[in-house]
Amino acid sequence: MSFFKDAGMALLGGWIIGVVFGWLKLPAPVPPLMGLIGAGGILLGGYCYGLLVQLLTKP
Repeated sequence: MSFFKDAGMALLGGWIIGVVFGWLKLPAPVPPLMGLIGAGGILLGGYCYGLLVQLLTKP
């Protein structure tokens, strides 16, 4: 359940920052969609690397 709490807090924090940036009429501090997809790929690759290391180093 901790994951959902952490994800919810991150989403709430992002929403608050988005509201503040909108109120101040500043551009959103996020990369375009392809940047977000690339960041997701980096996270997935790091996760897969960790799994591979665990599988290959098990005695």
